[in-house]
Amino acid sequence: MRRLALLAALAALAVPAAAAAFTNTEPDAAEQWYLDADQAWSFWPTMPSLAPIKVAIIDSGIDGSHPDLVGRVVAAKSFVGGSPYHDEQGHGTFVAGEIAANPTNAIGMAGLAFNARLIVAKVVAADGEVSLPAEVAGIRWAVDQGARVVNLSLGGVRDPLNPSLDTYSPLERAAVEYAYSKGAVVVAAVGNGTQSPSTPWRFAAYPAALPHVIGVAAVRRGGSVPGYSNRDAVYVDVAAPGDDIFSSIPSNLVADDSGCTDPYSDCGPVELRNAIGTSFAAPQVSAAAALLLGTNPSLTPDQVGYIIERSADDSSVLSGCGACAAGRDALTGWGALNVASALTRLASLQPLPRPDRFEPNDDAGVWARTLPASRHSVDASMDYWDDNLDVYRLRLFPGQRLFARLTPAADAKIRLQLWAPGTEHVDALDVRSIRLADSHQVGRQVRLSFRVRTRGVYYLSAKVVSRTPEPVQYHLALSRRSL
Repeated sequence: MRRLALLAALAALAVPAAAAAFTNTEPDAAEQWYLDADQAWSFWPTMPSLAPIKVAIIDSGIDGSHPDLVGRVVAAKSFVGGSPYHDEQGHGTFVAGEIAANPTNAIGMAGLAFNARLIVAKVVAADGEVSLPAEVAGIRWAVDQGARVVNLSLGGVRDPLNPSLDTYSPLERAAVEYAYSKGAVVVAAVGNGTQSPSTPWRFAAYPAALPHVIGVAAVRRGGSVPGYSNRDAVYVDVAAPGDDIFSSIPSNLVADDSGCTDPYSDCGPVELRNAIGTSFAAPQVSAAAALLLGTNPSLTPDQVGYIIERSADDSSVLSGCGACAAGRDALTGWGALNVASALTRLASLQPLPRPDRFEPNDDAGVWARTLPASRHSVDASMDYWDDNLDVYRLRLFPGQRLFARLTPAADAKIRLQLWAPGTEHVDALDVRSIRLADSHQVGRQVRLSFRVRTRGVYYLSAKVVSRTPEPVQYHLALSRRSL
C-alpha cells in the first residue's frame, strides 16, 4: 500500500505539456535567464510542497546576513579559520544564491531549488586558496549533517598524460566515496581552461573526474559551449548555463563604482558581474537534484544522476552548439540541463537503474569490496559513463583454481581480469606485471580461470569497455575449487 500511495503521489505531480508553469516573481527575475533555459519550474502550475533537502555548499563560506539567504542555512562550519558566515571571495554566496535564494520574499532573486536548505562548509582561505584537507573534512562533515546533495564548484587540474600536473588525491576520492556511500548526490564543476594548462582543456578537473560524481560543463545563451569550459569524453556528464550568471554576493563586496548598493552580482566587482564559469553551472544541477529528491526522497545517487543526465536536451548544431556531435559528446555530455524533463521522467514511473549494493567498489586496495569464500555469485551493475569498473577482493590459497563467469543482461563488451596481491590500482599504466589473468568471451558471457600458487588477497576486476547508452546489469558467478 505504501508503494501504491507513493506512485499515486508522483503521478499526481505530472501536468500537461501545455499547462502554465509558475514563474519567478522576484524583483530581479529578468536577470535570471538561466532559470528559463533550465525549464526550472515549467513542470508545475503552482509551487508545490516538496520535502526539504539539505544541500552542502563546499566553498568560500556565505554572507550570513544576506537578505535572500537568511533562514536558508541549517548548519555552517569553517575549516580554514574565521567565520563560515563571512565570505571574503563571494564565490560561496554566489553559488548559494543560485541554489537556495528565498523565492518568495519579494527581495532580489530566486534560488532554483525552493525546497533546499543549506549546509555551508567554508574550505577556501581568505587569500582564495582552496585547502584540500579542509575540502575533505568539509565534505565528510556536511554528509554527517545530513546533506543529500554536495556541490563542489572547485577543482584541481587533471592530466593523465603528465603526472607532474595531475592533482589526483586519494583523500578527496575517499571523501567523495564516503558521501556517495551515505546516499548523497555529488555534483562538481568540470573546470575552466583559465585554471588549466590551456584553453580549452581536454580533461575534466577533479573531483568531477571521479566515479559517482556528476560533472557539469557550461553553455551560453543560445546553446554554444564557451572555450573556457573543459572538455572530456567520459567525465563531462551534463551542461548548464555558465555565462552571464546573476546571483547573490556578500554586502562587503558591493563595488564602489557599481552605482548601486544591493548585494547582487550586478553591483559587485568586475569578476562577479555577468559572471562566467563552470562553477556557476554546477549549482543549477545541484538544485535540480534537490528538486528530484524533494519529490521522491528514496532515490539513490545513481538514480538521480541517471534521471538528470538521460533527460538532458541533446546539444547539437540544431540547439546552437556547432561543435557538439549528436548524442553524448565531450563538450556537454548528455546535453543541457532540463529540469522539467527530469521531473517528467521521474513522474512517468519508467524503470530506473536498480541500486547496486556493492558500490562503491571502484578500484583495488581499500576501494574494493570483499567477497568471502561463502559467496558464489554477485548481481550488480556498471555504467560506462559513470561507473565503468567494479573490483572485488578475494582471499585465495595455493592449490585452488578460480573460475569466474560474468553474464551481462544486455549486449556489452566486458573484461574480467585478476590482479596479484599488493595491487593498488587496476587501471594504472605501470602495473602490467601484476595482472595475472584475462578473460575470454563465449557468446555474451566472459570467463576467466586461474590456478593459485601463492596465498594472498587477490583482486578481480570487471570493466565495461563498450559505450553502452544504459547501465549494464550483470551476474558474476564464482567457484574456488581445491585441486
